[in-house]
Amino acid sequence: MVALSLKDGSKRVFEGSPTGEEVAFAISPKLAKDAVAIRVNGDLKDLNQVVPDSATIDIVTKNSDEGLEIIRHDAAHLFAQAIKELYPTTQITIGPAIENGFYYDIAPQTPLSVDDFSKIEKRMHDLVDQDIAIVREEWNRDDAVPFFKDMGENFKAEIIEGIPQGQVISLYRQGGFIDLCRGPHLPSTKRVGHAFKLMKLAGAYWCGDHRNVMLQRVYGTAWATQVQLDDYLHMLEEAEKRDHRKLGADLGLFHLQEEAIGSVFWHPKGWTIYRLLENFMRRRLEKSGYVEVRTPQLLDKSLWEASGHWEKFRDSMFTAEAEDEKVLAIKPMSCPAHIQIFKQGIKSYRDLPLRMAEFGCCHRNESSGSLHGIMRVRNFVQDDAHIFCTPDQIISETKSFCDLLKGIYQDLGFTEFKVKFSDRPETRAGSDELWDKAEKALKEATTASGIEYSLNPGEGAFYGPKLEFVLRDAIGREWQCGTLQVDYCLPERLDANYIGEDGQKHRPVMLHRAVLGTFERFIGVLIEHYAGKFPLWLTPVQVVVASVTGDANTYAETVVQQLRDKGFRAELDIRNEKIPYKVREHSLQKIPYIFVVGKREAEDGTVAIRKLGGEQQLVVSLEEAINNLQAEVDLVS
Repeated sequence: MVALSLKDGSKRVFEGSPTGEEVAFAISPKLAKDAVAIRVNGDLKDLNQVVPDSATIDIVTKNSDEGLEIIRHDAAHLFAQAIKELYPTTQITIGPAIENGFYYDIAPQTPLSVDDFSKIEKRMHDLVDQDIAIVREEWNRDDAVPFFKDMGENFKAEIIEGIPQGQVISLYRQGGFIDLCRGPHLPSTKRVGHAFKLMKLAGAYWCGDHRNVMLQRVYGTAWATQVQLDDYLHMLEEAEKRDHRKLGADLGLFHLQEEAIGSVFWHPKGWTIYRLLENFMRRRLEKSGYVEVRTPQLLDKSLWEASGHWEKFRDSMFTAEAEDEKVLAIKPMSCPAHIQIFKQGIKSYRDLPLRMAEFGCCHRNESSGSLHGIMRVRNFVQDDAHIFCTPDQIISETKSFCDLLKGIYQDLGFTEFKVKFSDRPETRAGSDELWDKAEKALKEATTASGIEYSLNPGEGAFYGPKLEFVLRDAIGREWQCGTLQVDYCLPERLDANYIGEDGQKHRPVMLHRAVLGTFERFIGVLIEHYAGKFPLWLTPVQVVVASVTGDANTYAETVVQQLRDKGFRAELDIRNEKIPYKVREHSLQKIPYIFVVGKREAEDGTVAIRKLGGEQQLVVSLEEAINNLQAEVDLVS
């Protein structure tokens, strides 16, 4: 008899030794159909492995994050098997699951092209239909090395040679194909399903080292159902239409060029959006009790050494050497500089919390391969702020920040976001005692703020744990933007203190926080979220007044002037063109409203309103039109 404990606390007793699949079927036939693996005492195992007595188990299903990862890893093996059957001389290397899919690095004698994808996919679908059993085998490491060498799989043999001698390793066999893998995997190829697609080709150096041979990397996507795959492919189509680089050029917002790699040339319309967003943020910060500061661009390396950034970020810093041979760094972040302001004069506990904000211009030497439009740049501005507070104020300040962030995101059009809790990284500053205190404080503050979070192990900043706020955009993509970090470390390293109620010196707690992250990246997100159709308050040109005939030109000029007098960004179009041509042109430029005026409108003091995306034309008085615009803008203050 085998007694098992389920995740919900219930017990199950089996005669004999059941496999994971048998356990799942005993619970529910539907659960067995959806099952992809079983967690035994916290460890993921294959469904066809025997479950030991007294184990605590949980069935992993295909729609869970872990289940999808297993399906994607199986799809990678499916791809490798298809490659070996179609191109036997190709060597295979590694093929992990990644976000939304998988990749596999291969070394073919003749390079693949995307034209080969349809043939490879067909073989993969055939392998699924064959329902080939996927069987785990345990081998001695010393036997596996010559086995793969004899097969001509020298890359696999090299991987195994890096494993300590005498260690038992696991191989997975499906038909005539065998691969090195820790697992777990599905019981058979049929369970992978048909919801996969090969996506693109890239190059990749073996072991990521440019001195090694260049391999071909094939990317694919895989999902639990065809509906999920179709939704994903549709999202990619939408994403391509919304690409901020294309829309930025089409709408005349910005450009990038080789002479300033990683820096943005903002055009008038793009800079208008930037200033509107900056002023919006400034108003919100002022209402929330922040003071705004400005700190130097160049700081001596001694400050960065003292803060710990020189050790951690040196490779990402741009430096300059002064005449006195001092080495200066262009700031990659503002936190050490803000501590310098805090340290000026004596601070009392009555001065805390001190919320110090800066729209800080920063530079980081990102690799050229990682740059992407305005989403990833070398020169950027953070909506950076640091809250200096007492330990007792961490909860209230966290709650206030979360309320601020929610309101800003909502007004910017994002109604959904999730939160990740990132704890201590492997390489970090500060003692374990400080980290214990910081993690405990942040978790308590997050819970008190009513925020649910998932764990993101090891991804905290080097000086403290953090919350990462991840937005969901209009087509379901996720963007990590806001952060909140609890830091006991930097105030200690840079000797910041305040006088407590007891008359003694105390270290403040430093909360690093951002809502947007960087203006450049967030504007890129906004462009793609709205597909260039910004809300009225944020759009560069809010209204175009277009005349039908020359008789209405003077009235059109009057309308534009009245709009501008009321603070609207209005432009005049009195060109000698037909009105359908003007409407189409301004619609392509995503202008929210076109006020069409002719002889009748001039006589009546009215305007014919065409709203972007609308088919109908509404004729109202100019006064009513202006009041309606004002009401729409006032929705965001």
